[in-house]
Parts: sequence; structure tokens; C-alpha cells
Amino acid sequence: MNVGVCYAEVDRQLWMRLEVPDNSTVEEAINLSGVLALYPEINLSTQKVGIFGKIATLDTPVKDGDRVEIYRAITADPQQVQRRRR
Repeated sequence: MNVGVCYAEVDRQLWMRLEVPDNSTVEEAINLSGVLALYPEINLSTQKVGIFGKIATLDTPVKDGDRVEIYRAITADPQQVQRRRR
């Protein structure tokens, strides 16, 4: 099955496609992608993950074509950022 895994920092983004075995979970796809070695600051026990923008758990099964996303914590209040731009 072909899935994508993505993670974004403020200044760079990772987007990769990979083959995973049938019946793989979100966590298995992330582990197989190697993203945890590239970004050691990722902590799956505290960071949220999702599929196509919808929050998912690590044991959620992935389907062919899914985009698995690892989310960072929000570091600024979006409303405050918008006010600063004005």
C-alpha cells in the first residue's frame, strides 16, 4: 500500500511517499518512513497525528493513498499573529 508521511517545521517540510504492508497503522507508517530519525524532537506520546487533517490515534489503520501527518504544538496564538500584521 502506498501512503504519505509529512511533518513540517517552521522553516522546512518533509513529505515522503512509501510502501507499507497491508493493515499497517499510523504508528507503523511513521516508523517505516524514518522521520523519527530525521527529526529526533518528534515525540509521538505527546504530539498529535492525523490523516488528511483529521486527528487520528497511533493505532488507526491506514488506507492506500492516505497522508499521515505529525502535528507540532501551536507556538503562537493565530489571532495575535493576525493582529500584529495589521
